[in-house]
Amino acid sequence: MLLTHAFIYTMSGDPLPDGWLRTRGTKIEALGAMPCTPEEGEEVLDLGGRAVYPGFIDAHTHIGIWEDGLTFEGDDTNEDTDPVTPQLRAIDAINPLDRCFREALEAGVTTVVVGPGSANPVGGQLAAIKTGGRRIDRMILKAPLAIKMAMGENPKNVYHGKNQTPVTRMATASLIREALFKAQRYGEEKKRAQEDEDYDEPAYDGKCEALLPALERKIQVHFHAHRADDIFTAIRIAKEFDLDYVIVHGTDGALIAEDLAEEGARVLSGPLLCDRSKPELRNLTPATPGVLAKAGVQTAIVTDHAVIPLQYLPLCAGLAVREGMPHVEALRAITANPAEICGISARVGTLEPGKDADFCVFSSDPLTLAAKPDLVFLEGKCVVPERNS
Repeated sequence: MLLTHAFIYTMSGDPLPDGWLRTRGTKIEALGAMPCTPEEGEEVLDLGGRAVYPGFIDAHTHIGIWEDGLTFEGDDTNEDTDPVTPQLRAIDAINPLDRCFREALEAGVTTVVVGPGSANPVGGQLAAIKTGGRRIDRMILKAPLAIKMAMGENPKNVYHGKNQTPVTRMATASLIREALFKAQRYGEEKKRAQEDEDYDEPAYDGKCEALLPALERKIQVHFHAHRADDIFTAIRIAKEFDLDYVIVHGTDGALIAEDLAEEGARVLSGPLLCDRSKPELRNLTPATPGVLAKAGVQTAIVTDHAVIPLQYLPLCAGLAVREGMPHVEALRAITANPAEICGISARVGTLEPGKDADFCVFSSDPLTLAAKPDLVFLEGKCVVPERNS
């Protein structure tokens, strides 16, 4: 397919005010400034000046694992019978037939990161997936993408009611360290067994196996942390074990923006469109992403779906603009930045040759309340409105 006369926001450089974009199969083949000659037999779609953006990305959600309209039956977010569960995989709990996937597509959101909740200090494995499909195995962009870990009030509140560790921040950090140290030792013993035939390999340990890729920096660790001290505890642990880490939520981020920039920390900021439901959210404000970006902290905006329904991701970015974030930075916060932060930018986040043909077409500014995409393409196929091409 060839799209012509489009205002293309590549998010990898300057926009193309009158551009063209060609897809072949599931990929973007080429793009540039008009004019462009169609190939023989090629379907041509003249957009008449409408804007094209990369498919939006929400880098922290629980879509399909915390199902819409259900309570316990559809809530597989937290395995709160054990505070350390790195072996759990989000893909084993995601229901792609949850109607929120369709609502996400209709808002232009084509990629999401899905993971367990924050009840456990070590919660399990997150996955990056596309928002279209019936079978999770065919929707996966990267799995595992990261291990979910959680600081602050949530683990305390969950396990206090069970009269079980952790009930303090000290215990939460201690459990995380202990799990990482055990996995580190387990990995060393496995390596020694491979090098020395007289040394027995340790008995299989699913928890340690799950943590080894994080210790080897093959996957990330995403730390749920709201309060400034919890953020710094997460960074402290990440440094101790040389982890490739990301701060999720970062509610107090505006208070420590310079420190985060100095550390080179990356932040998935949000949810922004919600109440201050617990003490560690007392500094919640939609101004935070803009403050972080201004300080030089790479920032993405997230909904934490189902806390904020996923289709309101562009609206959350619009709130950040209202509170001072430059418009282009807010667009980057739901396209290029989450892709770069999560290590999936080779396929999504910008409009460039060779990347997945995920993009949306708007007649108005997508960060405004009334905006809705006219068309959404997922891997080269028009899925909103639904078409056969």
